[in-house]
Amino acid sequence: MNQINFEQDQTEVLDKTENIDKLANKIKQMQIIQKDIAQNEEYLKQRKQELEQISGEAIPTMLSEMGLSYLKLADGSSVEVKTNYSATITQANKEKAFNWLRDNGLGDIIKNEMTVSFGRNEDNKAAAYAELAKGQGYQPTQKLKVEPMTLKALVRERIEGGKSLPTEIFSVFIGNKTTIKRKQ
Repeated sequence: MNQINFEQDQTEVLDKTENIDKLANKIKQMQIIQKDIAQNEEYLKQRKQELEQISGEAIPTMLSEMGLSYLKLADGSSVEVKTNYSATITQANKEKAFNWLRDNGLGDIIKNEMTVSFGRNEDNKAAAYAELAKGQGYQPTQKLKVEPMTLKALVRERIEGGKSLPTEIFSVFIGNKTTIKRKQ
């Protein structure tokens, strides 16, 4: 017959209870941290919007009203307002944008990527496809794109050079950005 060891059973129950308490505390700690992070991210988002408004609107407007675009401060640092360009090609305007780029001798900035997907253990088929391409019955997928920084540079270059660019097709945004350079 088995003997019951009440002391050992009691110790095991207490150990499990302590572990559950520790686990519960860690879970609470995790929830507090998650809430903290969410609140801080929202705060940071608001601060970035405030910075954007001051950098892109308030300071440029004030300097412009004073007839300035550059200002040197007493501490040796400088404040300068520069034109900021951004552009995107939306899915709806892709075909028009690519056609415009090609028609204006700028087709070389369009990246043309082709990919073919093979299943697991189809290395032999992939090798055969590399040699025969479409002859094996696979259809490659083609993706045309213009890198965002390349598009931004093109927009800046054309606008500053007085060349035409259909701003509506490229969703062009022109704004100001204030930079502060601190004295070294």
